[in-house]
Amino acid sequence: MSAKLKSSEVGVKAIDRSFERQILAQARKLAKQYQIVLKFEDGEWYGHGLELPGARGDGKTAAVAVTNTREVLVTMLAYMLEEGLAIPVPASKGQRSEQINIRLTPVEKSILESRSRAKGFRGVADYLRAAALAAV
Repeated sequence: MSAKLKSSEVGVKAIDRSFERQILAQARKLAKQYQIVLKFEDGEWYGHGLELPGARGDGKTAAVAVTNTREVLVTMLAYMLEEGLAIPVPASKGQRSEQINIRLTPVEKSILESRSRAKGFRGVADYLRAAALAAV
C-alpha cells in the first residue's frame, strides 16, 4: 500500500492557492499586456495566450473567453514570478529575438514574394509570420 503525499509534503505548492498580493498585482499588470488568440468552434469561444499558449480559457461569448483566458495568464505569471522564472516579452513590445531559416525552390520563393506584396506585407517573413500566427 502506498500512501498519497500532500503537495506540501513533497515541496510542491498547489496552483489553486492564493499568491502574495504584490506578486498577484504584478502578474495582473503583466497579463494585461499579453495578446489572446480567439477561436470559435462548436458554439463556444476558446482562447489562449499568444506568448504563453498553455494559458487557455473558454466561454459562451468572446468576452467571457478573453476574461477566463486572462485569469489563467495571471495565475501562470504569478507562479512564474514566484519561482523566479523568465517572463516572456509581450508581443506588443515588438521584440523579436528568435529566427528560423527555411529552404525554398526558386518557384516557391517567387510565389511567396508575390503573395506577400499583393497582401501589403513588407516582405516574405512578415507575410509568413502573419499567416502562421493567424492559424493558431
